[in-house]
Amino acid sequence: MNDNNGGQNEDAIPSAENEGMDEAVGHQQASHAVNILAAQVSALEKERDELKNNMLRALAETDNVRKRANRQIEEARLYAVEKFARDLLNVSDNLSRAVESVPPESRGIMTEAVKTALEGVELTQKELVSVLSRHGVTAIDAAPGSAFDPALHQAVTQIPSEHPAGSVAQLFQSGWRIGDRTLRAAMVAVSAGGGKPN
Repeated sequence: MNDNNGGQNEDAIPSAENEGMDEAVGHQQASHAVNILAAQVSALEKERDELKNNMLRALAETDNVRKRANRQIEEARLYAVEKFARDLLNVSDNLSRAVESVPPESRGIMTEAVKTALEGVELTQKELVSVLSRHGVTAIDAAPGSAFDPALHQAVTQIPSEHPAGSVAQLFQSGWRIGDRTLRAAMVAVSAGGGKPN
């Protein structure tokens, strides 16, 4: 009997060792499965982040394209009349010259027909300026004494004048702009200062 008990104890010991080994193997397998899942989750999170970044970049690029297209449409609308407006500037100049060619003292001795014709030319010139203005074409300030700006004014000479040196002394031809662009620079004389007006 003692031999049988001894035999049972010997059988029981290997069985406990086997259970311990099985449990260790089970833990290793579970740990390995957790590591695999963690790696998969990490890879999926990385892929998600990349997709999110790509989507945000695509949205930003789309927004930039939309803004650029809107700006180009606005510029095309504003500057579409540029060539036509440039051609009309000579008409405006000629109408102004016609009005200015009549000395103020001679207006009193004109016949009614001549006065009416002159008034018609003045009204036509004013209406032309008004129409140009409605389409974004405006006159450049080039009054004597105003600051000279090489982007807006074309200096054709320098003369002594009562105005500060470097400012506009005299206007020869009006200048025009369309939007932010100079359509035609104003032709001016620049003041050398220290003199009297001509």
